[in-house]
Amino acid sequence: MNEKSFSESYKEAGVDITAGYRAVELMKKHVARTMTAGAMTDIGGFGGLFEMDMTGIQKPVLVSGTDGVGTKLKLAFMMDKHDTVGIDCVAMCVNDVVCCGAKPLLFLDYIACGKNVPERIAEIVAGVAEGCVQAGAALIGGETAEMPGFYPVDEYDLAGFTVGVVDKAKILDNTAVREGDAIIALPSSGVHSNGFSLVRRVFGLENKGLDRYSAELGASLGETLLAPTCIYVKPMLALMEKVTVKAVSHITGGGFYENIPRSLPEGFAAKIDKKALRTLPIFGLIQNVGRISEHDMFNTFNMGVGMCAVTDAVKADEAVRILKENGVDAYIMGETVKGEGVTIC
Repeated sequence: MNEKSFSESYKEAGVDITAGYRAVELMKKHVARTMTAGAMTDIGGFGGLFEMDMTGIQKPVLVSGTDGVGTKLKLAFMMDKHDTVGIDCVAMCVNDVVCCGAKPLLFLDYIACGKNVPERIAEIVAGVAEGCVQAGAALIGGETAEMPGFYPVDEYDLAGFTVGVVDKAKILDNTAVREGDAIIALPSSGVHSNGFSLVRRVFGLENKGLDRYSAELGASLGETLLAPTCIYVKPMLALMEKVTVKAVSHITGGGFYENIPRSLPEGFAAKIDKKALRTLPIFGLIQNVGRISEHDMFNTFNMGVGMCAVTDAVKADEAVRILKENGVDAYIMGETVKGEGVTIC
């Protein structure tokens, strides 16, 4: 720590530079967990360096993604639990790039807060680091901005950015999709990181009640809602090594109706078997308490499916087996048909 770098005037304005130094020291052990062979930088520099290993890649294509956690952060503030939202931040980025067939290489985070509490910042980064470990990406940099008067002292925002790589010949471009292909579901852990403005309105979370145990959920409402987003990178990459995957959808904001069609070519639709879906109890609770239509539920939430993959029907059982071997309890939830959009029947 630079002992000369201290401004009493800046501190009186609400920004404590030394708190930032303390936060960096506390987060270093978490960042160290994410270091991969390509990482060439230590935290604290002006830029994050990464040396790419192009072994076996003929024409490398970089794939980038960026996202945040959204209003799910409000629950973290209410429960004073900050060590999992970083996983959400990583997941929202890396799950997107793997939809192209890319392997995430590196990650950077951005935390803006009303007051830099070093221990809280370290908790947030611990979650980011855990997400990076799950994704196999190196956390090579980030930024913490203390912005008094812009954010309340007990609140913050969190966003991230990832870069991955894929061989040009292996980019998933959906051109191989045919009628009758199988659509395989990769289950979610819950609401993940979308639809929380509606969730908060349904449950009136401003009035707390998050610690109350729910027999229907098998946990408190807060624990259930704050469950971190699943990271599907390693299972999906393992699947792509052994089975031809024609298309992948990350089910985020917009639910089934927006996200699944994004991965299908023009003229093809998804036919989903509602009886096959393993919808989690939290979604039934949201629907019943909020009196929300089935259409709006499937158009807002993941409904228990965090990602789906399209394969040849004859390869579907093998794909499910590979995903299960890699820790994902996958199952077949539908098929591709001629048409447009998504039909749930």
